[in-house]
Amino acid sequence: MAGQIPTQFIDDLLTRVDIVDVIDPRVPLKKAGKNLTACCPFHNEKSPSFTVSPDKQFYHCFGCGAHGTAIGFLMEYDQMSFPESIHELADLVGMTVPTTQTLSNTPAKQNLYELLDKVSQYYVHQLHNHPQKAEFISYLERRGLSAKIIDQFNIGIAPDGWDNVLKTFGTSQQARQQLDEAGLLSSNDNGRTYDRFRKRIMFPIRDRRGRVIGFGGRVLDDSAPKYLNSPETPIFHKGNELYGLFQARKAHRKLERIIIVEGYMDVIALAEHDVTNAVATLGTATTPEHLRQLLRSTPEVVFCFDGDRAGREAAWRAAENALPLLGGNHQLKFMFLPDGEDPDSLIRQQGAVEFNNLVAKAQDYSDFFFASLESRVDISSMDGRSRLVEIAKPYLRHIPTGVYRDMLEQQLADRAQTSTSVLHKHLEKPPETRQRPIYKKASSSANNAISPVRMAITLLLQHPKLQQDLGPFDKIATLELPGIKILVQILETLHQNPHLNTAALLERSRGTDSAEHLQRLAQQILPLTAIELKHELVGIVQQLQKQAVEQRKAYLELKHPSQLTDEEKAEIRNQYH
Repeated sequence: MAGQIPTQFIDDLLTRVDIVDVIDPRVPLKKAGKNLTACCPFHNEKSPSFTVSPDKQFYHCFGCGAHGTAIGFLMEYDQMSFPESIHELADLVGMTVPTTQTLSNTPAKQNLYELLDKVSQYYVHQLHNHPQKAEFISYLERRGLSAKIIDQFNIGIAPDGWDNVLKTFGTSQQARQQLDEAGLLSSNDNGRTYDRFRKRIMFPIRDRRGRVIGFGGRVLDDSAPKYLNSPETPIFHKGNELYGLFQARKAHRKLERIIIVEGYMDVIALAEHDVTNAVATLGTATTPEHLRQLLRSTPEVVFCFDGDRAGREAAWRAAENALPLLGGNHQLKFMFLPDGEDPDSLIRQQGAVEFNNLVAKAQDYSDFFFASLESRVDISSMDGRSRLVEIAKPYLRHIPTGVYRDMLEQQLADRAQTSTSVLHKHLEKPPETRQRPIYKKASSSANNAISPVRMAITLLLQHPKLQQDLGPFDKIATLELPGIKILVQILETLHQNPHLNTAALLERSRGTDSAEHLQRLAQQILPLTAIELKHELVGIVQQLQKQAVEQRKAYLELKHPSQLTDEEKAEIRNQYH
């Protein structure tokens, strides 16, 4: 059974919750006029650009663009799901979350978390108690892992056998369905169902909150696949998760640097030697989402790759994925290991001090970027330098405008032995990433940069109580203007629910095509006094209502009298004469 939280409850919840009480314990806020500020928790910065508005119950970062309500903050900062955020806020203000039950074939996510945690404990128990444990323990000892590290990462074993987990946890049809939903079962063409993980060292994969969301399993010999991960499930998406991030955050009050390595054993082996700031992707290239998570946790990310061709190709894929995130108060670097070495072998041979020295000498992103591009051309010739510019152009377009991009362009010009003025003739600048204010002045004149409909939506979002001062708006839905449907929906919602605040209005749009647009409008600066805000909105709605009436009148007058219905004739007599 899956529960659906009633909209009315969410509305009531957001009128009781104070977003300051949610954010301040996690990110200490300081008073700044009528708002509060802090350094943004979603990217690294030295000067605070993260603002919380008690009036709007809304947060916004002018640096990275992060924004949302108290619900959105918990989803982003604490990595909670939408229902989990609702329950967290309800607990904060002493409310009980009601649910309307609807049939579903998908087990609740919470049940999956609980199941995976139990299975993880089962695997750990098997490591210490199963008759076959000796060969597994011997393998871990050969890899140099201590009992402390094995316990810290909750390493366990899946014993040999087709149905150990299935028999232990699949005692009913519903339980077997949950096992399958959690990615713990496989089946063959004959329809036989069996344990996905068999005779493997088991590594539980945890999300940022420490919940088990999946597993990685390694064989003891050279059979394939050497590593097997959980498949995609409702709670496990390998393109979003990083092995070891939970442990790294737990080990460091503040992470100054994170090292990305290739596998579980690299993370664990480094931790064994007190290098506790390493994470690993889960069989995928480093994705933009991986990098966003990491750059919220640390100002410096170091990619650690093998020095062979495959390692450098993987490094270039990571560099490409990082392009839209370059700039700001963070650094990306690349570290390449000697031939035949991986982090596990290198730190065992040379120790943590030498390994950290190599990390500190990692190549800056810009050096790696240009070295990789220059390897494709003959930089000593004019033709080669011209080709370098052409190769670099599509990559530079993905980099946000700012100081870092300008400096890369300057470096490209120097390497191509040309000037930035010549270079700019051939480089198409990407659009500005920071949104420009859309209000040039507070006026409804034709020269204003915003349409009346958009202005009305913005005013209602930021000051919902202004709806109480409006007259009739029943005709404006007939207008064919951009945004008119959204405006009418907001007006009707506030007419029926006059207590709603900005946060509640925004949450009602979650998951719709207009959600992001409304979030942006909610954070725009309106340089108007309270009286001006009221007159502006009243005037716009009155004008739209008048426009709709005149449009309807013109439509009826164009029709031949014989084509008018009785209702239309009555409408003309009652309203237009």
